[in-house]
Amino acid sequence: MGESVVNRRYAIGALLGGIAALAAPTFGLQAAERELRVLTWEGYADEPWVKAFEAKTGAKVKVSYTGSVDEIFAKMNASAGKDFDVIAIETSSYKRLVQEKLIKPLDKAKIPNLANLSPAFQSVFSIVFDGKLYAAPFAWGSIPLIYDKKAFPVAPTSWSVLWDDKYKGRIIAMDDATNAIVTTALALGLKDPFNLDAAQLAQVKAKLLAQKPYVSTYYAGFDDGVSIFAQGGIDLMMSMGEPQAPMLAKKGIDVGLTIPKEGAIGWIDCWAISVGVRDSDLAHAWIDAMLDRKVGTYISEKTGYGNTTDAEANAKIGLDYADKLVFLQAPEDQAKRIDLWNEVKATPVQ
Repeated sequence: MGESVVNRRYAIGALLGGIAALAAPTFGLQAAERELRVLTWEGYADEPWVKAFEAKTGAKVKVSYTGSVDEIFAKMNASAGKDFDVIAIETSSYKRLVQEKLIKPLDKAKIPNLANLSPAFQSVFSIVFDGKLYAAPFAWGSIPLIYDKKAFPVAPTSWSVLWDDKYKGRIIAMDDATNAIVTTALALGLKDPFNLDAAQLAQVKAKLLAQKPYVSTYYAGFDDGVSIFAQGGIDLMMSMGEPQAPMLAKKGIDVGLTIPKEGAIGWIDCWAISVGVRDSDLAHAWIDAMLDRKVGTYISEKTGYGNTTDAEANAKIGLDYADKLVFLQAPEDQAKRIDLWNEVKATPVQ
């Protein structure tokens, strides 16, 4: 998901008390011999649950935080995966990870907490290759539509509102090739927004060019979008994710969040095991601990993202629409999509 994936991560505070009880098997090796090397996003390896895991396993956890999907690939490729044991990355990256032989299949027998996964996350086909499961879904969210309730007493129901003359110049959208193209493909009713032929890509490009006069600006980053919206004169935002709504509320802006009838992009961050893993049992134990329902509850209550194990916690914060999302997949040609988006941005408004 590129830079939008980066920008949706926020540092998370202290963990809820119950997480110290995370279950993980103990092992016979001496603690000095055992270390788990984790490559992940800020907020996915907080100190409290790291300490709980260390206490249970007798191992040390070494966490390296990443700034982008590209950085994950660069670090994994640099050592053929030998520098890390487990990584967290979103679903559209797994085809490439498997093709480049950077991760290995999971041993489901060593992850009993896979049984905790909610139905929507039990069969995520983009992390299954040759019948083998390569990752465990952990957290999820969407690319929704955020609107000012003063302009919309009733939530808009379609992405077509982003091409409505009534809101010309009162719309902001993110500067992101993947999200712009996939969302526009959904708005056009294209069946498979991740595998577009030349004619469909041309259709998407024409639609994005037609939108340019309606867009006040393209923004980069959670804070940037919130800041622009909060300054006034904006009614609609193609959002980077759920946290932007409470961020705007804190600034006194009464906004709503909706998933249009055409659907919206969904992302799922998943845990995977590096092909260079030193202690496979320990890596599986980490993933099992991350699928504890207490962790899932915390993810939703404290970050505003969806979790994959506690549907009730999701529902409490309104994240009950996973079945309406089109979860990210690897596109037919990402380079072409980036070129298309750059062409759209470079074209003067007519």
